[in-house]
Amino acid sequence: DNLLGISWVDSSWIPILNNGSVLDYFSERSNPFYDRTCNNEVVKMQRMTLDHLNQMVGVEYILLHAQEPILFIIRKQQRQSPTQVMPLADYYIIAGVIYQAPDLGSVINSRVLTAVHGIQSAFEEAMSYCRYHPSKGYWWHFKDQEEREKTKPKAKKKEEPSSIFQRQRVDALLLDLRQKFPPRFVQQKPGEKPIPVDQIKKEPEPAPEAVKTEEKETVKNAQGAGAKGPPEKRMRLQ
Repeated sequence: DNLLGISWVDSSWIPILNNGSVLDYFSERSNPFYDRTCNNEVVKMQRMTLDHLNQMVGVEYILLHAQEPILFIIRKQQRQSPTQVMPLADYYIIAGVIYQAPDLGSVINSRVLTAVHGIQSAFEEAMSYCRYHPSKGYWWHFKDQEEREKTKPKAKKKEEPSSIFQRQRVDALLLDLRQKFPPRFVQQKPGEKPIPVDQIKKEPEPAPEAVKTEEKETVKNAQGAGAKGPPEKRMRLQ
């Protein structure tokens, strides 16, 4: 179990904590950091001194550093020989409260998670200010900008001209809609009442024979005018 997030304290021991009693305080049975199978428990049950720990092999607890009456550091270590030990964990007691000191991997992991959380929060806040529009693209819209706009006197916003792409697309859409849904009413002059398309009088088309006769007459007139020569010059009387 991960013991880095818990602490333990017994207020009755706090006034008498010192270099000689701190290991007895740490060996309380209600302390979750204490291993009852350690060599300290064997020495305590056999009523031996702590000097006998150097002659034993196994898990033991020693007082590594003391700064009475506020700070004590206790180390849990694996003794393999009288001269060879391997540290397992460190515990520090501040004002009678016991904590487990984190290892290097836990410290790095905590720092990395804190940094990632801060970066992720910054990106989320930045994304909340980002705006996009097809005609404008991307831009930033901050909250203080809204407050400034509220304090400033309101001015008429100029309408931005449409782009060529927008006009072409709108014209194409309007032409498509006109073909699918032709108009039923027509307003010939502004201000007049719209008239249904069916009631509009169409001018009668001229008969094809009349058109042909008119074309023949125009051709003859053109030929007659071309056959006549220029007018004769008359002598001027002096």
